[in-house]
Amino acid sequence: MKKSRAEQQATAATVACAPDGERIYAIGDVHGRADLLLELVEMIRADMDQGEVGRHTVVFLGDYLDRGSGNAEVLDILCADPFDGGARMVSLIGNHEAVLLQFLEDAEIGRDWLRFGGDATLASYGIRIRRSEPGIDELLRAQAALADNMPAEHLAFLRGLKLSYRAGDYLFVHAGIRPGVPLARQDGNDLIWIRNAFLQSDDDFGCVVVHGHTPNLEVESRHNRIGIDTGAYFSGRLTAAVLEGEERRFLST
Repeated sequence: MKKSRAEQQATAATVACAPDGERIYAIGDVHGRADLLLELVEMIRADMDQGEVGRHTVVFLGDYLDRGSGNAEVLDILCADPFDGGARMVSLIGNHEAVLLQFLEDAEIGRDWLRFGGDATLASYGIRIRRSEPGIDELLRAQAALADNMPAEHLAFLRGLKLSYRAGDYLFVHAGIRPGVPLARQDGNDLIWIRNAFLQSDDDFGCVVVHGHTPNLEVESRHNRIGIDTGAYFSGRLTAAVLEGEERRFLST
């Protein structure tokens, strides 16, 4: 008897496995909510004490910055290793981090950055700027001040972020992948910016893609992808996917 699409998707979801003996925590978009990040870290630390697991890996899916008010504090937390060596940390780049790094090279892009929350990141480093149509002189001053005020470890962290991470049957990226393109040939811009073409695809990607970037109040757990950006900066809900063997579960603030 032929299975329905829902049954096929449910079966596909159970096939995806994390590596043997490993529990993976994937954390969605933080966007400056240092308070929620600390809360979720404590939840994960408590969860790590449950069960017999050989190793723990925590994957951050990017967009640590902008919109929320605790941006510099978020980077302080991540640079200090909030798990005290009890987990391997993998940190991916989001589109917001990519634009900040561009701004440090090209002040003109600051107008776009400010429109989607860059002013909050600048403010967290003591830099005030008009959000609406700042002049080039203002942008250049903000660029120079950010370069001066950002701790070296924060900049090193941002420059060291990865585009993707693969573990078992899961691929972790910030935004998604381009359907129909082999994984080895994916474009980096798609990995941090893509939306509709990926979100609307029912394709079997050859792995389950775990991503953030597009906020929803509820986790999207599908046969080919898991979306865990639950809009922390406006909802107060920061989410982590917990992947172990064939199991999927979720922790949220």
